[in-house]
Amino acid sequence: MACSAIKTAVIGYGFSAQTFHIPFITSLKEFELTAISTSKQKQLQEDWPLIQHFDSAEALITSSDAELVIITAPNDVHFQLAKAALENGKHVIIEKPFVTKVEDGEVLIALAKEKGLMLSIYHNRRWDGDFLTVKKMIDEKRFGELRHFESHFDRFRPVVRERWKEQAADGGGILFDLGSHLLDQSITLFGLPDAITADCRVTRKGSNNVDYFHLLLHYSSHLVVLHGDMISAGENKRFTIKGTGGCYEKLGIDPQEQYLVSGIKPVNEDWSAELPSQYGHFYDEKNCSPVSTVKGCYQEYYHQVAKAIRQGATCPVKAEDALLNIKLIELALESSRLGKKIQLRDAV
Repeated sequence: MACSAIKTAVIGYGFSAQTFHIPFITSLKEFELTAISTSKQKQLQEDWPLIQHFDSAEALITSSDAELVIITAPNDVHFQLAKAALENGKHVIIEKPFVTKVEDGEVLIALAKEKGLMLSIYHNRRWDGDFLTVKKMIDEKRFGELRHFESHFDRFRPVVRERWKEQAADGGGILFDLGSHLLDQSITLFGLPDAITADCRVTRKGSNNVDYFHLLLHYSSHLVVLHGDMISAGENKRFTIKGTGGCYEKLGIDPQEQYLVSGIKPVNEDWSAELPSQYGHFYDEKNCSPVSTVKGCYQEYYHQVAKAIRQGATCPVKAEDALLNIKLIELALESSRLGKKIQLRDAV
């Protein structure tokens, strides 16, 4: 017998909700969008007249019929909203980053276990096409003995914007925003490092939080370099991976976000495909050859969420795993402040 659609509510109606969540909730048969909370009531009435509207997250949590609540509010309220949703018997997805303090994440994990509810964090870039390609190449031992793994998420925004992600004192800045993506991907591939060395800076006039980071994750056999800044005008140098068997270089950013913004719906497996001109290249001693990019699939996250809720399967991004990400962010900030390498055996 087919399972009923999961009644789903979304807190917030900004870029994240409209781009990364609602298109999947409304395109996949496993879900039914039933409620949204936002201060943008006029826009919400125009866009979604037939669902429940709430002008506060608290009202949605206590009064909607949703089984699953997706939190896309600013980072500094993730903890309080997720705690309220869990206490009201809702499964929860939190837009990354999980929380802004490790101890808050520990409270939520314990509460979700006590209530028997799913708690997952939306680290969607585990399903980027370029990352899936890199993972496949590593699994196939394409690099031989891996020595250097470098991953960038750079932008060109030399002028500070009036947005909470750039202004918030708690959980603002690109280390939480972009760095959390890169850290999650690295932990997914390699687990926790032995040590971390970080340089986290405020570089733009008028900026009040980190807008430049350069992280070194030290592993026994290789080095991981994670970098992000807001002053890179050229094409993003997404991956540079080197080993005894060759080197892979990939420019640009996975196109799924761009496609979603342009209105493309994730209704088939081909919606996210890259053009051949966007492929990365593998270099060995004699040759340079393009590497076809695996099709990205953010929809896979939601397919797995549905199985976790309806069938008791493992959720696609465990809160425990996402908490490791927050621990590394805290250690990166500490390493930068102290100007030294931090051994994880002493800190985690």
